Amino acid sequence: MMKPFQSVTAILLFVPVLHAQTQTAFPSLAADPRAEEYARRGTYTWEDLAEISLWASAEGTGAAFETIRKAAAELGATPDLPAGPKLRGEYILGFMHKKLLRSYSPLQTRMDTLLANGRFNCVSSAVLYLILAKASGLEARGVMTRDHAFISVLAGDQWIDVETTNAYGFDPGNRKDFHDQFGKVTGFAYVPAGNYRERKTISPLELVSLILSNRIADLESRGRFGEAVSLALNRAALLAGSEEADSPFFEDPRQDLINRVFNFGASLLNAGKEEDALKWAALAGAKYPDGERWQEFVFAAVNNRVAKFIQQRRLSEARAFLLNNASILSPANYRALDAVVLDGELTELSAAVTKAEDVPPVLAAIDLARSLLPDQRIGELRTFVIGKASSFFASGRNPDWPAAIAYLEAALEQYGANRQLEQALRIYRSNLAAEYHNRFAAAYNKRNFDEAERILAEALELFPDNRQLLEDRRTVEKWGR
Repeated sequence: MMKPFQSVTAILLFVPVLHAQTQTAFPSLAADPRAEEYARRGTYTWEDLAEISLWASAEGTGAAFETIRKAAAELGATPDLPAGPKLRGEYILGFMHKKLLRSYSPLQTRMDTLLANGRFNCVSSAVLYLILAKASGLEARGVMTRDHAFISVLAGDQWIDVETTNAYGFDPGNRKDFHDQFGKVTGFAYVPAGNYRERKTISPLELVSLILSNRIADLESRGRFGEAVSLALNRAALLAGSEEADSPFFEDPRQDLINRVFNFGASLLNAGKEEDALKWAALAGAKYPDGERWQEFVFAAVNNRVAKFIQQRRLSEARAFLLNNASILSPANYRALDAVVLDGELTELSAAVTKAEDVPPVLAAIDLARSLLPDQRIGELRTFVIGKASSFFASGRNPDWPAAIAYLEAALEQYGANRQLEQALRIYRSNLAAEYHNRFAAAYNKRNFDEAERILAEALELFPDNRQLLEDRRTVEKWGR
């Protein structure tokens, strides 16, 4: 089975704990020289394809190459090897399954493993068939579908499909007994030759490169993104001289490489290694420029690091980190992060207000930030500071309700309507009215009627509609002195 590439999205993390970062070992950005040498050959014998497929499997050949050579020699020396290409092609498939293939394993794409224990998937078995077919004098080519690979062999003027995962997969379109077994074993359905939109012919080298594709996908599925970059470099170099297959099934190797480069970077972000991520962006971005994607990436890295500093209330370090990386951020992204740091600075400044004298400079700083922060956030910060300042008058054993009321009224006149401050003002007014009532009741109960009437008159002048004070006035009118 062929596993499709999946890009990892760079995730913006806001991690509350700031860990010490150690330098990550970056993958090399240079391809194996053998990949470039293979690409230059241009034409490929069966020995070439055997060598390249083993290199793609495990970066080496060793005893596995000798196993292939012996299999090709045995096949060629077989007395009953058919002469005609169609019968010969079918014979080769049977030979493979009898001599070399043991069990189907969906993810086993490596040729060295196939030769060692007989486990195979569609890619490794197709590559082996391609090698043996060429060694036997047949013309063969690879075929891809969305998640599968197989071979076509030329017999006269007809190309015949070979589903290499099945011993009875030669010319599968004409074998009714093949389909059920094939589907049950592999999970695939045979794609007939006429379904041009669902299948694509690829060159022998492109077929061999699928070994690398599958290994890359497997590595990334296990979180080994650095190793995947190295294989993607080799695959791109190997296919540098090939015509790109015009198909959604066979992606541009250079674009795949760039995706792997970004996936490694995303793995650094997800591990909380923002500084390493920025170093990787500088290193890889110089070789594989992509302005928009790298800008998105460095923005994520700086944002995540700044967020950590802010969460730990290390605002000066957040500001310094942002300034140190200003040159790699676009003006818009710098402004966005500047606003984040500024918000943190103003939040810390607001929280540090402990007395009335602290308030004016903090409000002035908030007013200066109006062009950098959203109006709603400015309003929230301002409301917090004004509310905190008013509480200085309204707290303690002897709250000064008139001063608190006067402070909020002045703030509302200066800054306009504000539901939270207006609610606080209503509470302060209610508390002051209650205080007047209590003073009135105390004087009245002591039969100090003049003082009680004076207090009540003063209160009603301020709060003419207060129900408790109006009830107090009715008490005076009913019972008198």
